[in-house]
Amino acid sequence: MTTVAAYAAPAAKAPLERTTIERRPVGEFDILIDIKFAGICHSDIHQARDGWGEGIFPMVPGHEIAGVVSEVGPGVTKYAVGDRVGVGCFVDSCRECEYCEQGLQQYCAKGMTATYNALDKDGEPTYGGYSTHLVVDENYAVRIPEGLALDVAAPLLCAGITLYSPLRHWNAGPGKKVAIVGLGGLGHMGVKIAAALGAEVTVLSQSLSKQDDGLKFGADHYYATGDPKTFQELAGTFDLIVSTVSAPLDFGAYLSLLKTDGALVNVGAPEEPVSMNLFSLIGGRKTLAGSAIGGIPETQEMLDFCAEHGFGAEIELIRAEQVNEAYERVLASDVRYRFVIDTATI
Repeated sequence: MTTVAAYAAPAAKAPLERTTIERRPVGEFDILIDIKFAGICHSDIHQARDGWGEGIFPMVPGHEIAGVVSEVGPGVTKYAVGDRVGVGCFVDSCRECEYCEQGLQQYCAKGMTATYNALDKDGEPTYGGYSTHLVVDENYAVRIPEGLALDVAAPLLCAGITLYSPLRHWNAGPGKKVAIVGLGGLGHMGVKIAAALGAEVTVLSQSLSKQDDGLKFGADHYYATGDPKTFQELAGTFDLIVSTVSAPLDFGAYLSLLKTDGALVNVGAPEEPVSMNLFSLIGGRKTLAGSAIGGIPETQEMLDFCAEHGFGAEIELIRAEQVNEAYERVLASDVRYRFVIDTATI
């Protein structure tokens, strides 16, 4: 075991603090990653504050991890020392169910092993990217292309793939009208990716305060959902709407914006149950769906796509000791658009 520095929540709702954790020895198929940057995802806050159910504490959040390989096990074939790699929301899965065999490890029938706030196959807690080093099986890391700086690549491991996967699955592209609900850490990546795929992109945000940014990221249109006229004007417009917000929506109102056979896909996860009238689905053969991150092959595809199109996330780089302040700013929607921890400061 190796002792490494990390930032952890010692208990639910407690401020994060500097500590040390144990990383397992590098096994036959493992790689040791010197973590350079770790993104802060809203789900880190949900879990550190027990918003999604009982967590495992102490908790080291972080599943947007970018770094450099510093050691490889004797059986490793995919990576060498010095390679630039990333790790996203999971670090293992059963590897034998139909979903794992299809490269859809995020939907593993036995349950993926989350990068943090989970138990690994040995029953030990997993600890995430707010730390200096990580040991992971080579099959659960992805290669970060040379064209992407590590700091702007880190958020792609969650925010990027969370938007790329549904946009690809529901065929966003030329001739398709796509709306992204919310222009935050997830939403800004949705706009960039949908635009790069060739779709006509609209941002639906509470206000017009980020309109200039939305258009700069590639949106063709920008509307305020706080204006009732928006829902009248855009009725029946979209083939696909991807909602990135973690607050409950008026699903009937948003479903009314879809064309017949359109889909409203949720990647934001409210902590509270939601309700809706099913007639809003039945009337236009519409789909209300969800989507979770992406598997390893699709995550690699997404990174290559972003590098090819010359963009990463829009970030604000912070020191590790600013993490608690950053959490409060995320909750206040005061970040443009993703906080990233410089792990050299841990």
